[in-house]
Amino acid sequence: MVSLDRSSLFSLDGRTAVLTGASGFLGRTMALALLENGARVVILGRSDRIHHCAAEWTNTYGTDRVHAHQVDMYELDRLSDTFQRIVEQEDRIDVLVNNAHELGPATGFNVPEGALGLSSLEHWQRHVTGGVFWPLLAVQSIGAKMRQAGRGSIVNVSTMYAQVAPNPLLYADTSSLNPPGYSAAKAAMLAFTRYVASFWGPDGVRANAILPGPFSNTEDIGPNTVQDPMFLRRLQERTCLRRVGRPDELAGALLFLASDASSYVTGHALLVDGGWTTT
Repeated sequence: MVSLDRSSLFSLDGRTAVLTGASGFLGRTMALALLENGARVVILGRSDRIHHCAAEWTNTYGTDRVHAHQVDMYELDRLSDTFQRIVEQEDRIDVLVNNAHELGPATGFNVPEGALGLSSLEHWQRHVTGGVFWPLLAVQSIGAKMRQAGRGSIVNVSTMYAQVAPNPLLYADTSSLNPPGYSAAKAAMLAFTRYVASFWGPDGVRANAILPGPFSNTEDIGPNTVQDPMFLRRLQERTCLRRVGRPDELAGALLFLASDASSYVTGHALLVDGGWTTT
């Protein structure tokens, strides 16, 4: 009989999870959620920050619980090699979280040239690479190992803007901008999620997506930090809960989809948006 106790139902004890974009704004909380619930975590990131995170988490959870890979994910051949090396090094991989995506001027965020009429081919290429090619390479390597094992959970981090368009009034008279390539690439990620769920479900591999709403970065100083009080207020007023989300509020959705709590859920897009898309 299956245990209905929450500590068992959502447990990741003895399981290995691979997480991309682990040192980013939301990725750090995702890594901690996996670690706090028993998983061994293999983390990937582009910047040196991935090593700082690994050192911090190793001190807390032990050297056997965290393994870091620094890789420029735009170097697709190197990325593919990294995924293959992870497959060879790990006895088992139970969870894959495709979280990485570049959110900054290079992809058209919060710069005038990111607008619909001005967005460059490079902007679009970087979005498609992050939203489709990175998850594809991860699934082809790590998902194949899951198929051999007869079980596994793939969690793709998309966005609510894969289902609804940004409202232009949110951005009027602000320096903030959400580029069109982001929505398009993340919508493609949803289609890819459903495809994997359909074709690999018979092999015991589940594929689902999390669609975050406004989780505005107001803390880390960087190209995507929200510093405009008016824009932040507009985001807050647009949700049913009248506030933006905290990174820890994605933890429940992640654990649900990664664990046996969602053992009969696949091909699903789970909105975590404070009610944004309700009205």
